[in-house]
Amino acid sequence: MIGIARHGRLKRSNPYATALKLVAAVLTVAVVSTSAVAAVAVWSFSKTVDDNAIDLTGGDPAAPVPQLESYKNGFNILMVGVDNDAVQSAAYGERHGTLNDVNILVHVSADHSNAVVVSIPRDLIVAHPECTDVTTGAEFSAMAARPVNEAMSRGGLPCVVKTVSKLTGLTIPYAGLISFNGVVRMSDAVGGVPICLDAPINDDFAGLYLPAGTSVVAGDTALAFLRSRKGVGDQSDLARISSQQIYMASLMRTVQGNGTLTNIPTLINLANAAATNIKLSTSLANIDTMVSMALALQDIDLDRLLFVQYPGTTGDSRFPGKVVPTEAVAADMFTKLATDEPFTLPGTTPTPAPTPDAPVPVETSTPATTETAVPTPQPTVQALDGLTGQTAQDDSCAQASTG
Repeated sequence: MIGIARHGRLKRSNPYATALKLVAAVLTVAVVSTSAVAAVAVWSFSKTVDDNAIDLTGGDPAAPVPQLESYKNGFNILMVGVDNDAVQSAAYGERHGTLNDVNILVHVSADHSNAVVVSIPRDLIVAHPECTDVTTGAEFSAMAARPVNEAMSRGGLPCVVKTVSKLTGLTIPYAGLISFNGVVRMSDAVGGVPICLDAPINDDFAGLYLPAGTSVVAGDTALAFLRSRKGVGDQSDLARISSQQIYMASLMRTVQGNGTLTNIPTLINLANAAATNIKLSTSLANIDTMVSMALALQDIDLDRLLFVQYPGTTGDSRFPGKVVPTEAVAADMFTKLATDEPFTLPGTTPTPAPTPDAPVPVETSTPATTETAVPTPQPTVQALDGLTGQTAQDDSCAQASTG
């Protein structure tokens, strides 16, 4: 693991000259700008975001938008990566409908001390609620047990949010939608992401060819890595999620460590790439909301940012090739998220919160006492058995397929 990176508070005198926060499907990356961002660039970004916004409420009045510097609570954001859209079928394979193949739920605790990013397998068998497509008016009945990635075809992003909310028991007021083109453009905007492999990958299906060791991937290569299933692990969707989490963790370290947060041209390129390739919910498509979330997130240590897989098994004979939830582990995790009780992964412990600097000893003529100070006990954080994942600080190598 690499060292913890901390950042001081940004100047807050101008709400349109501070930070922007976007969590993008398989990216989940903080986009934080400094006071040098021009007002015209921010206006252009804001207008593009507004034009592409998606209403999750079905026309009901949205909750009040939090003002800058006022975001005092925790929040949940669902970022959805679609398998293909109307202009991408030829390049990424023909499909009869658009599927929500990447589903990433981001939970930030109320005290902003930790965050959990839950990757939901596309083949996870879940109960689907009733949904209505607000664009066409089509109504869809509830279903008992179908893959989660069918939700997009049953009413778009609002139906995906409703389905994941039912699955997790969490209220999800914020969401975003990103396509393959968005992943390509945003990975290019940050200058690529270092990826370590324990062996070479030669995946003809995804068009991915990488040597063992560390490679910096961007554009179509980054997308191929994120899509590759035949080239990683046991060639399952769960193995692909593991490599996606390795990518996201590396991206977070890259953004914090390579000067992205202070490089104005890079930030503007990243913001423009996000604005033109991500459709945000109307609740999130607001500069003040994104800025206040960024301010809440900027001090979370990388070892307190967990990437976890939704707990499940592929061993259920009733659903061959699919992932069936491990209900007890999932219930325990989402109960802790709902109550903001921190947890960690098996075999790991979070770094203790920093303590004030100890005073420098001063020599005196008073004899030292023989009493021994009793150390203050550190609060214990439960490790949840059955969870798979990593922290953002973990720089492990992705496993290439041995098949």
